[in-house]
Amino acid sequence: MWLYLQNETDFFIKNYKVLHIAPEQEFLRKFKRMSNLNYISADLYSPIVDVKADILDLPFEDESFDIIFCNHVLEHIEDDAKAMSELYRVMKPGGWGILQVPMKNSLEKTYEDFSIKDPKERQKHFGQYDHVRWYGMDYFDRLEKAGFETEINFYSQKFSEEEIKNTG
Repeated sequence: MWLYLQNETDFFIKNYKVLHIAPEQEFLRKFKRMSNLNYISADLYSPIVDVKADILDLPFEDESFDIIFCNHVLEHIEDDAKAMSELYRVMKPGGWGILQVPMKNSLEKTYEDFSIKDPKERQKHFGQYDHVRWYGMDYFDRLEKAGFETEINFYSQKFSEEEIKNTG
């Protein structure tokens, strides 16, 4: 994500109001120090965020944020349509976001089964004990249904072998 922001956006130079849901600690630390950002982190459980917030009922006004980051959150949320709708509600017109989820490109349709409650069964079915789905290629349709315009971007596929080695 860092390389995408650095190489493909004006994130590091333009003034933005940013919402980061369930922020990764390293990003949180770096983004908070950036003087061009009005950076707000939010999570329901994390003790290190600015705002304790449920993604299904965000405590922010409509059209509040220029940029929204929500990475590896939606696969944990049963009502992901409501979560997507809330993210869209708080995004300003013309805003943009990065909403990453684990995907199986081989799946046309998202695989979810909310009757699976046992952590071991969830691990077996969804790849992690606390996930409730594997997203398929319909992920983008789901975002569009919430109002987003989507761009399918597998940015990491642009990296050369040398670039991959240098990031490790």
